[in-house]
Amino acid sequence: MRRWLIGLALAAAASGALAQGKTLRFASAFDPQTMDPHALALLYQSRVGTQIYEGLVNRGKDFKLEPSLATSWEMTGPTTWRFKLRPGVKFHDGAPFSADDAVFSIERALDKASQRKNQMLGISGAKKVDALTIDVTTSQPDAVLPDKLYLIGMMSKAWAEKNNVVKPQDYNAKQETFAVRNANGTGPFMLVRYEADVRTTLKANPQWWGKGSAELAGRFGGGNLDEVHYQVIQSDATRLAALQSGQVDFVIDPPFQDLTRLAADKSVKISETDDIGTQYLALNQHSAEIGNAKGRNPFKDPRVRRALQLAIDTDLIVKQVLRGEGKVTGSFFSPLVDGFLPEFEQRPKADAAAARALLKEAGYENGFAVQMDCVNVAWRASVCQAAASMLEKVGIKASLVTSPSSVFFPKLSQGTGFLVEFGWTPTTDAWLIFQSLVRTNDGLAAGAFNAGRYSNPKLDALIDGLRVEPNLTKRRAMVQDALRIVQAELPVIPLYRRQHNWVMRPNVDVVQWPNDMLELRWVSIR
Repeated sequence: MRRWLIGLALAAAASGALAQGKTLRFASAFDPQTMDPHALALLYQSRVGTQIYEGLVNRGKDFKLEPSLATSWEMTGPTTWRFKLRPGVKFHDGAPFSADDAVFSIERALDKASQRKNQMLGISGAKKVDALTIDVTTSQPDAVLPDKLYLIGMMSKAWAEKNNVVKPQDYNAKQETFAVRNANGTGPFMLVRYEADVRTTLKANPQWWGKGSAELAGRFGGGNLDEVHYQVIQSDATRLAALQSGQVDFVIDPPFQDLTRLAADKSVKISETDDIGTQYLALNQHSAEIGNAKGRNPFKDPRVRRALQLAIDTDLIVKQVLRGEGKVTGSFFSPLVDGFLPEFEQRPKADAAAARALLKEAGYENGFAVQMDCVNVAWRASVCQAAASMLEKVGIKASLVTSPSSVFFPKLSQGTGFLVEFGWTPTTDAWLIFQSLVRTNDGLAAGAFNAGRYSNPKLDALIDGLRVEPNLTKRRAMVQDALRIVQAELPVIPLYRRQHNWVMRPNVDVVQWPNDMLELRWVSIR
């Protein structure tokens, strides 16, 4: 069994003999979509955006929460957290980072157009105490702070005002703003140019605070990159060919079918870890009618949702489509998330006869037709094709539509799909995944990625309680009660967790997190 690799050794750093600065050419099938740090809450945007925009908190090499632009925090009252800000930090344009910027950024992330507001539910605002101190206020005592501020990028208030981006981009409305293609953060890398669906070019920030001393560099940095060229190459074969021909140095999403061959190839090396995230099927539970169901919505019936679970043979999908580079799961979230219950990890074995019996019991003996949405990346599309074929065997005719990210992800957040394959990467705390995927969508923050618009008042109450319960034992029990509801109701159907395999040139050294994000501050090229 493959081990979860917290990180690969930074050999050059350990020897104290880092090479002169280098350029990393990084390839992926996914475009970041926007440079606005608060517009999107997608992994593919975070991979790039967090290199430019830093939060008050971040994660260390061990993936545990640690200080970033805040050096410390404490609860000073039942609904107040005080954050001390790091002195001497500058934005990429040279302006100093201060409490005014932190307050502005938190308020901007809470705006109705921000997809980040979902993870910040309960935060009522922020106020300046002095130049390097802010208070973050909550509507109730909040057990999830400061974890809620992970990935909430800090922006320059003056820069945002100057460029008319005080409000975040409305991504779902396809709004174009200055912040979509321009950026001004405090992070270790600066944006040179963003060419949508083609390339994002970054250069090292020479005045990054993480380079301020040997102690800071040892903890927060240590890489030697001067430039990064993040290239979007959708074709699996082309992406891999670019690596093997020397046109790129690193591929974050290599084709599963090539991993055995790559493992034996001395010209590259592979870094691997288990995924903290899970792939799901979301099922529309709010539309009055689906497909040809004659005025009915089959997915409102839990028996139909269970039938889909039994119809899809994920063991076969992992074996044949993913070439074994994944793990079948019946659990809503991974063992790396606090509150995980091992009893749900075992997914029910595929059983077409039992699926057909459930469909008949629910009144769909002859099945029904439905559109199935999937992002147009090869391995994801292959999984969807396999699942659609399995559904057809029990009478569900899933018409597969694959779309580019810019078309697919709004369907997910707007709840306009009917049967949608998607993945979610959580943190180690359970609240946000419940809040994002299965909390009743209120059109504001809650249930922002509840693609099926499932709603259960009892589950909502548990999720809301998790946010304010300070006792870890009680909180874990609430997480497990919520898990039991999700497992019984199947608002989404868990499918599998991927094995993250990163392929790179042998002279590239990285630290690998379980959320499939490459932190450029730790990358060295020997």
